[in-house]
Order: sequence, then structure tokens, then C-alpha cells
Amino acid sequence: MFSYSRTPQLPTPEQALPGRPEPAFTVPERHTVLGNPLLGPYPEGLEIADFALGCFWGAERKFWQLPAGVWTTLVGYQGGHTENPTYEEVCSGLTGHTEVVRVVYDPSVISYSRLLQVFWESHDPTQGFRQGNDVGTQYRSAVHTHTPAQAATAEASREAYQKVLTASGYGTITTEILPAEGRDFFPAEGYHQQYLDKNPAGYCGLGGTGVKLDAPFETNWGASCPTGVAPAPEATER
Repeated sequence: MFSYSRTPQLPTPEQALPGRPEPAFTVPERHTVLGNPLLGPYPEGLEIADFALGCFWGAERKFWQLPAGVWTTLVGYQGGHTENPTYEEVCSGLTGHTEVVRVVYDPSVISYSRLLQVFWESHDPTQGFRQGNDVGTQYRSAVHTHTPAQAATAEASREAYQKVLTASGYGTITTEILPAEGRDFFPAEGYHQQYLDKNPAGYCGLGGTGVKLDAPFETNWGASCPTGVAPAPEATER
């Protein structure tokens, strides 16, 4: 991941890079672990959840490793102004996007609350425009909701997690909870998709705070990064 010494700042629509009407690259057809298609339309009855929690390499693995209910995952860019951006453009800080993992799941098998628990416990949502060693607007924490029910559940989970974080000495959550409508999701380049399946010893900067989110949300479904894969403290690129 890229890092910059300047203070990150979101661009305005006027400042953002123009982008392009069509993607600059193609996306693989199927998930390398789950075997299902990456892109929709998806089978009837499945739902979509979008989460930003830092480097999307490790974030995607958090969700595909869940034992049941996740049909496919893919990573991309969301929440900005530039149409069909590239990774380099997002890393410039001039698109407004954050790195996102899209989770396509079966709500009859796994609940949205359970996905939210993995989201909150897998990163530090109080860090603003950074996550660990990764600094930039593309690493900000966000939940982009697809239904009113998702929005209400996400807001309730943020309130619940803020209480336990505060009790543990952490500051204010900076996570954005915004509707996905109007914030288009653009799939990332093929080499980013399931990156840590293709590169098992690759960079994973996610570790979480160690603070758990209990009732009314299901517990014990977060998974920390395997030891030995995180970079040295000075590492800021991937």
C-alpha cells in the first residue's frame, strides 16, 4: 500500500480526477477460493454488503474465511468521485474513493449483524484516514448500506461498539455509514482480487483493537491475520 507524508484530505468533485466511461482493465470471472462469479447479477435471495476497513487484501480474506453464508467476495473502490478509477489513481488521493470489500451473502445462513461484527473487530475504526501503517483517504473506515434495514443495523452496531471502545480507552469512531446508492462500486484490478489466496505470505495490515462486540451481535466470528505476514513497522507500501 502507498503512504504519503502530507495530511490526507478528500478532494471535492471539482478537484477529483476525471476517470473514464469504461473500466481500464478486466476482472476475473470467478472467486479463487469460493468458486462463484465475482460480478453480478447474483442468484435470487442473496444480499450485498460493502465494507471499508483499510487494506482490502486482508479485509477480503476476513469475509471469505467465514465458515458459511458468504457466496462471493470482491474488492474495489467506492465512495469517491472518479468513474472507473485505477489503483494508482485511488492511491493518489485524488479520486475520493476508499478501498472496499463487497460481500455477497445468504441472509438465511449468515446475518448482516454477524458481518458487521467481523467488520468492527477486524480493524481500528477510530483512526480516520489511516489504518495502521497505511495512510491516506483510501484507508478510511466505511459501511455503505443497501437497504434501510442494513442502515439501521449498522448505526446500532456503531453505537454499541463505541460504548465498548470507550470503556477500553479508545477514542471516537470515524467510520462513515452512508447509503451505497449514489456511491458506485468499481471493481479493482484482477491482481487485487483474492490477493492473499494467490499470495498467502503477502501483506496484511489488519489486526483490530482486540475489543470484542458482544450482544446483541453474534460473537467470535472475527479472525486475525496469521502471524508472520505483517510488514515491519516502517513498511508503508505493498
